[in-house]
Amino acid sequence: MCSLRMFGAHGLLILIFIALGTNGQMLTEKIPLGAIFEQGTDEVQSAFKFAMLNHNLNVTGRRFELQAYVDLISTADAFKLSRLICNQFSRGVFAMLGAVSPDSFDTLHSYSNTFQMPFVTPWFPEKVLTPSSGFLDFAISMRPDYHQAIIDTIRYYGWDKITYLYDSHDGLLRLQQIYQGLNPGNETFQVEIVKRINNASEAIEFLQKIELLNRWSRKYVVLDCPTDMAKEIVKSHVRDVSLGKRTYHYLLSGLIMDERWESEIIEYGAINITGFRILDTHKRYVKEFLDGWRKLDATTSPGAGKEQISAQGALMYDSVFVLVEAFNRIIRKKPDQFRSYTMRRQNGQVNGTTKFLECNTSKGWVTQWEHGERIAKNLRKVEIEGLTGDIRFNDEGKRINYTLHVVEMTVNSAMVKVAEWSDVSGITPILAKYTRIRNHEIEKNKTYIVTSIIEEPYMMLKQQDLSGKVLDGNDKYEGYCKELADLIAKQLDINYEIRIVKDGNYGSENPNVIGGWDGMVGELIRRESDIAIASMTITSERERVIDFSKPFMSLGISIMIKKPVRQRPNFFMFLNPLSKEIWVCVILSFLGVSIVLYIVSRFSPQEWRPISAQTPPNNNFTMQTQTITTHQTTSLNEFSLLNSFWFAIASLMQQTCDFSPRSLSGRIVGSVWWFFTLILISSYTANLAAYLTVERMVTPINSPEDLAAQTEVQYGTLYHGSTWDFFRKSQISLYNKMWEFMNSRKHVFVHSYDEGIRRVRTSKGKYALLIESPKNEYINEREPCDTMKVGRNLDAKGFGIATPLGSPLRDPINLAVLHLKENGELAKLQNKWWFEKTECKGDKDNPTMSRNELSLTNLAGIFYILIGGLLVALAISLVEFCFRSQKSPTTTSLTSNTMQMTDTMKPKSRLPITSARDYDNGQYYPQSPSMEHPETHHINAHPQT
Repeated sequence: MCSLRMFGAHGLLILIFIALGTNGQMLTEKIPLGAIFEQGTDEVQSAFKFAMLNHNLNVTGRRFELQAYVDLISTADAFKLSRLICNQFSRGVFAMLGAVSPDSFDTLHSYSNTFQMPFVTPWFPEKVLTPSSGFLDFAISMRPDYHQAIIDTIRYYGWDKITYLYDSHDGLLRLQQIYQGLNPGNETFQVEIVKRINNASEAIEFLQKIELLNRWSRKYVVLDCPTDMAKEIVKSHVRDVSLGKRTYHYLLSGLIMDERWESEIIEYGAINITGFRILDTHKRYVKEFLDGWRKLDATTSPGAGKEQISAQGALMYDSVFVLVEAFNRIIRKKPDQFRSYTMRRQNGQVNGTTKFLECNTSKGWVTQWEHGERIAKNLRKVEIEGLTGDIRFNDEGKRINYTLHVVEMTVNSAMVKVAEWSDVSGITPILAKYTRIRNHEIEKNKTYIVTSIIEEPYMMLKQQDLSGKVLDGNDKYEGYCKELADLIAKQLDINYEIRIVKDGNYGSENPNVIGGWDGMVGELIRRESDIAIASMTITSERERVIDFSKPFMSLGISIMIKKPVRQRPNFFMFLNPLSKEIWVCVILSFLGVSIVLYIVSRFSPQEWRPISAQTPPNNNFTMQTQTITTHQTTSLNEFSLLNSFWFAIASLMQQTCDFSPRSLSGRIVGSVWWFFTLILISSYTANLAAYLTVERMVTPINSPEDLAAQTEVQYGTLYHGSTWDFFRKSQISLYNKMWEFMNSRKHVFVHSYDEGIRRVRTSKGKYALLIESPKNEYINEREPCDTMKVGRNLDAKGFGIATPLGSPLRDPINLAVLHLKENGELAKLQNKWWFEKTECKGDKDNPTMSRNELSLTNLAGIFYILIGGLLVALAISLVEFCFRSQKSPTTTSLTSNTMQMTDTMKPKSRLPITSARDYDNGQYYPQSPSMEHPETHHINAHPQT
């Protein structure tokens, strides 16, 4: 960076030429910018140079370099300012930047619109002469309009009457904008006093007069002045013994809280001060900038080298990058948009002959900047993240979608954010971070107030005893927390009195109550109670405003569902894996296959097996020397109708059979039947195993994953409780999915645990309540004993004893809780109130069979079938025996004259029902071993003719 300072007779004129080419690249496009600053704006100028430097050093990310021509002015003389502006135009600048006084701004603004030269400035005066309707304004202000933020902040604090002090004409114009933003007739406050001041002493003198009128009333002062004057007014106010301190509350209307407020000046923290900040120092981009800003040398960069930067300096820094983004938008669309102009300009600089915009109007017309309108329109389309937050503009060139931080001054000049204000959503309160200041020791003679809440089994009203004695004081309460309070008081040797919380809440943020919290937390903040002993969860939000002891009970979020009702056992449950239709089809298939197999076996020659049948001796044919036995050739078919049924059922039961098909058609029937039975039995076995597994899974929900994976069983939690906050803020995908489910169905939330438990019991298993595990376990031990806890706990947390910030009771209570936990007193208390007082003893005295075992009732059907089959077999055998005993044996002769068919077709045409064998060309004889194995019989080699 090189700078050239020139001094003239009428004032100091500083011309700084910045050429930041760092790597000697001659082909890099260079875009010139003009800058005009008032004297006394050292920090703003340093911010401008720092922005130029950061852009040009970014060799890999930039598309072009920036060159800057900087002029300093010390007068509001319009003629001298006009010459300065024309000199900038003649250098061929693409746009103008600057920070000037309101008196000089009008001239610069007029030239900008006349010559269509874009002009970006950190702030506008409150009153700006805009172009005529339909014409583009070439000037853009980086400072957002925040008069509505002042109005909303006053409403937020609930002020009714305010005093407005200002030091300039701009302050009066801001007051006018405030008046325009009020709701006539419905406004909650009014501007009672307005006063213009020139210095801090005038302000103090005016406040002293107000103090004399009403010393004890609360006074709200809106202070519209620069930072230095505001600091001086605050210091003078605190040091003046005639002025009150806590009865005053200052609202600094300018963006002056971004600057450094010295922590060593204790006066800043001795009075109520509220203001606005535009920088969010927690953002990474701002932190990186402040690191670089802190390292700058204050001698070469006046105003830099500090921990903070003013809002004006930050707005100037952002102005440079807004212009850079506008140029980038143009170059991305048309890369050579400026190339011809920059080349012509560079050649003109070498020759010293080329001039660009001329301010000479003697010709009767004005030469306008050819790219000015395009640049101005692209400025309005810029969307970047800067030091001052989200930067974007509307069509009029005004900032939109911006955020201001409402801060309060605390001890040691520390600023605490209490709210955020945006032009979109208005003011949003934020919980402030309070400071802990420890007291010294416990007061032994004091009766401490213990706040609690009525909830079983922690704190309950004791029922009147049989003697009719009226219970009062602490004796009218009983429960886990009551006995815990007794143990704590005994350890600390203190007296206490139990008081039930007035609003019946544990404690959540509530801007409508004093202290910002309701419930037991609010009572501790307001010092209405000294200790809170209840089932109150330790959370980070509560820990910011009150103190907690070590947890006296560990817990987590659990799932409560209704106990599933065990269905009446089915004796024939083994039939359930297949539907009734399939069983009917299987029976019909069995009958059909048996009949088809029987038919094809009768008509297939391969199924007729030839055997040798022995012929009995003929009594009429004898010889004197020997008796000759003759043999006849017969055919045997084993597939009678009953044998076909037996083959089919044996295959179905995966058993073997003494005979099998021999013919091709019979084997096809057998093969398809075997394939059918293979698939059927495999499917049945698999379905039976799955069915038995499902039967053992008594509960439909067994884990949070099961709950999130379905929609039939709805689930919810206590509205605005710690469990509700857990799901709302969780970043775990499973819990985030569960929150989206619940938040999209508002009816699943309940306003009390009693309502949620009642809903679980009456929903017939279609609702699950997400509830803290101790409460879940306790309810499961209460009649009607129809709820149960399933799955693991979703998180891990604890109940703690709460005290106000800085209370001397915290450390002794911590030691007492640890002692009670180590000696087992806390475990005894929980066992006493949860399990010893259970109302569901019947379930424990008669435990049911293990869920992994099948009972006799589940498989009773197969025993019924077995017994029934045995009884049927015995009955049939008895009938057969009786039938055979009554029938006398006879011999039937068949004559050939009575036969109507040929001897060859007779045996094949018979369809015997029994399993007796058929013979071809012979008579029927009972079976004998000789007939079963004819090959073993001796055949006479000399048959008789």
